[in-house]
Amino acid sequence: MKAEREASCKETAIPSPFLLLWLFIFSLAGVCGVNISCPSPLVRGTLGGSALLSVTYTSTSSDQPVIKWQLKRDKPVTVVQSIGTDIIGNLRPEYRGRILLYENGSLLLHHLQLSDEGAYEVEISITDDTFTGERYISLTVDVPVSRPFVHMVASSVLELTEFFILNCTHDSGTKPTYSWQKGGKSLTNDSRLLLSHDQKILTISRVVISDDDVYSCRVENPISSMKSLPVKLTVYRRSSLYIILSTGGIFLLITLVTVCACWKPSKKKRQELARQSRQNVAEQSNGNHEVDIVPARNYQNRRHPDESSCNYINPIDPLSPPCYPSMAPPSAHSPDAYMHSGRRYPRTPVPSPPSTPHPTLTPPHMGSLTRKPHPQRLSPPPPHAEELPIEPENNMHHHSLPR
Repeated sequence: MKAEREASCKETAIPSPFLLLWLFIFSLAGVCGVNISCPSPLVRGTLGGSALLSVTYTSTSSDQPVIKWQLKRDKPVTVVQSIGTDIIGNLRPEYRGRILLYENGSLLLHHLQLSDEGAYEVEISITDDTFTGERYISLTVDVPVSRPFVHMVASSVLELTEFFILNCTHDSGTKPTYSWQKGGKSLTNDSRLLLSHDQKILTISRVVISDDDVYSCRVENPISSMKSLPVKLTVYRRSSLYIILSTGGIFLLITLVTVCACWKPSKKKRQELARQSRQNVAEQSNGNHEVDIVPARNYQNRRHPDESSCNYINPIDPLSPPCYPSMAPPSAHSPDAYMHSGRRYPRTPVPSPPSTPHPTLTPPHMGSLTRKPHPQRLSPPPPHAEELPIEPENNMHHHSLPR
């Protein structure tokens, strides 16, 4: 047993050739290569600010190192290349006046732009060294976020309302992340409180009384963090709604009754009603009033003045046909000898005989006959034809009196 143990110890103590080869390669790289170290592989910068891509290197050679910085894209972009701190060649226009190299190989970028974001590679080599050292540093450029605020459709909601939404918004900031708090405690997704994929929108699927609380949201990005002002959400019970609806229903009913009582037709409707009323009155007037035609009189064809009828109105019986005194026909050579044409006059209804004494008629003046009241007489004498003056020859027609 003892012999076997000694043999196994000898086998483990002898290294294999493959292991010795690897040890030789690593020792050679440590002696002849460049070792680069980076304190932070990720650097975060602010738009318009500065960012330091810090590295250090070690080498057994005392010669000046050749330093090269590149921005990794589909096609790598050379930022700067130098021997020590002396820049070789011309810088690209977008980097002029914005970069500074240090002796340890670090790179300082001023006036950061969003296009400066990406992965940077640094290579350091020395002519006497066998190997070249390489390192990668990632740079992010961000805009600080502004203060967010919570937007709600209303500050109060009814119990058991479906899908009440709270939205967290802000004005500026890149790469924002959102989070919610209720009563000072963080919120997560559950059966009723649903957060969108980016957690910007909080949806309450079914509002209950316990949702009556203070809500706030927080917005963060790699370089800043801001919290909104808290907002209060008030939840009312259903019983309160019934009271509000009943009161509102009574008020609505009173309003409708008042409006109906005070309603007046518009000006256009009033004009239409007045026009229809006038048309109805005109139709009734045309239906109740006939038209009499006064026959034409030819004074030349009269044989004698006595052949004319008695043209005067009986003062005792005004309903009797009117009679007027006969007139002497004009001479044949008179220019006034002509024939009157028939004229149409509207017939007006005849009033019933008054109980007062009958008025007498005065002779017509200026071509018309008018009635004037006379003092009561015990026995009015009958009128004579000669008492009535003859009308002027230039007005030989009279208006018919109502029957």
